[in-house]
Amino acid sequence: MKLLLLEDDSRTREDLERVLSSAGHVVDTCTTGQDAIFLASSSGYAVLILDRMVPGISGLPALKAIRAAGIRTPALFLTAMNGIEDRVEGLEAGADDYLAKPFAATELLARINALARRPPILDVAATITAFDLSADTTPVSGRYTIENIDARLASWLGCPREDVFIRD
Repeated sequence: MKLLLLEDDSRTREDLERVLSSAGHVVDTCTTGQDAIFLASSSGYAVLILDRMVPGISGLPALKAIRAAGIRTPALFLTAMNGIEDRVEGLEAGADDYLAKPFAATELLARINALARRPPILDVAATITAFDLSADTTPVSGRYTIENIDARLASWLGCPREDVFIRD
């Protein structure tokens, strides 16, 4: 599978690339958060592996920018920042997993495989259509739009009555 590795330490990056490649993965590497943001948005990766302490934009704000761009690729922080607060901050920033250095290569590979096994998150239109009735159940500005339908059916569709806008 195709992986993105953000790691600024050349020895660690080379060792990781060797381990991941020998496990059959295709690995793209970068050394800055800016490059990680660009690569994550331009290539289809199965998993992002990010160090938190890199020059320029560090791994944490890089992941926040990646998530803000709507990229949902599973991400794992692989970092020496191993305090509870660090791990919580990383997970709340959008990481799917967090592994502290030093680590066992077998554990890293197992975590990457576990992340890659997750089903992809699909962006599915949330419009329900039946005959001449259609309802967009995705709230826009906290409101639901229902076309050609009586507001009494809003509750059947799961839309709170006060959030329903009837469009003729």
